[in-house]
Amino acid sequence: MSELTELTAARLLDGYRKGEFGPVEVTRAALRRAEEIQPDVNAFVRLLADDALQRAAVSEERWRRGEPLGPLDGVPVTVKDILLLRGAPTLKGSRTIDPAGRWDEDAPSVARLRERGAVFLGKTTTPEFGWKGVTDSPLSGVTRNPRDPSRTAGGSSGGAAAAVALGAGPLALGTDGGGSVRIPAAFCGIFALKPTYGRVPLYPASAFGTLAHVGPMTRDAADAALLMDAIAAPDSRDWSALPPAPGSFAEALGGGVRGLRVAFSSSLGGQVRVDPGVAGVVRRAVERLAGLGAYVEETDPDLADPVEAFHALWFAGAARVTRHLGREQRERLDPGLREICREGGRLSAQTYLAAVDVRMDLGRRMGRFHETYDLLVTPTLPVTAFEAGAEVPRGSGHRRWTGWTPFTYPFNMTQQPAASVPVGLVDGLPVGLQLVAARHRDDLVLRAAHALDEAGLTLSGS
Repeated sequence: MSELTELTAARLLDGYRKGEFGPVEVTRAALRRAEEIQPDVNAFVRLLADDALQRAAVSEERWRRGEPLGPLDGVPVTVKDILLLRGAPTLKGSRTIDPAGRWDEDAPSVARLRERGAVFLGKTTTPEFGWKGVTDSPLSGVTRNPRDPSRTAGGSSGGAAAAVALGAGPLALGTDGGGSVRIPAAFCGIFALKPTYGRVPLYPASAFGTLAHVGPMTRDAADAALLMDAIAAPDSRDWSALPPAPGSFAEALGGGVRGLRVAFSSSLGGQVRVDPGVAGVVRRAVERLAGLGAYVEETDPDLADPVEAFHALWFAGAARVTRHLGREQRERLDPGLREICREGGRLSAQTYLAAVDVRMDLGRRMGRFHETYDLLVTPTLPVTAFEAGAEVPRGSGHRRWTGWTPFTYPFNMTQQPAASVPVGLVDGLPVGLQLVAARHRDDLVLRAAHALDEAGLTLSGS
């Protein structure tokens, strides 16, 4: 059974087709693995064993008849506890949400997976309302790193990343408003994609507005492409959703990187201090891209740090998500969240609109940048995973999580596709490389990541 938990979704589907094993056996193995890892890493807020096994049994019968619902039928998936999953409370890491409710609706991405026969293992942990780049909350406690439980898994999709890394389901749905699939992917050594905004519909709308994306978290780019083919479909509940993608993401993986124009920015023009070990691992991965035929140039995008504008947008969103709470409920919030809500509540409309102006200018500059370069490559993060339970690394001088995530949140502001690819280890801790493309070119990000996978660039190095 333990061997089954090490297989990708693509390999599971191949096994189902050949009759080597079935969804029930695979689901039992994934559930057992989830129970084993929970005491060490705290990846789940709840497991849905009975429902998962029931869905797996129905899927197995479809496979026996040779009538699967398509790719992902019978594949175990986890869902971050920010997204609605019918029949299970969605508490968003908060003690202010009443678990007694109807819970009778799926988020769009969850609905698409249900239609395709995926098996939902459970809901994964998040910081309260997904507000920060690490995963701990008043409701579910601290989520820990699969490589070293004394370290953070990152966030806000930390439970999803830890689950995938440790074999509790090969596929996970996460959300990303400032790096929240890419940060934990980098810290936990898995792949994650923040798609172009609107490519994967979101409902209910996030209080953080158009910063918030839904994306796949997987072991590799091939699995992420399979998941994208299922969830990147319009949904009438999201008025900002894009039309259907022009083709299959999975079928577009094989194009490689030969001839692509790649810009490598190691520190955003010296704005970011990157740990030397991290910098070395990422540089070696970039050299591999060049060896695969990409035209690599070391250059920087025209990006002045937009952190103050991001804070205005983010803090205002936090204030909005908690606006209905009374004094007693506010006292139950994560103290850091309570603090940024106060700041967000004091912002004027003029300040907010000025932040929107910064965002629009940033998007314009990145649009022009991608007229020259197909891809931008950076480290995903300047550091490896630090102490669990802390918002910032000890002694860093940073006050908020945005201080150590300067490579991620700018691309939520621009709505571009961005992925984190695991490319090595520093002192036993994973390092991620970030791939960014122009809006609507999710296929290029996945292609480049898949090329690195195919070239054997794994976490065995460094």
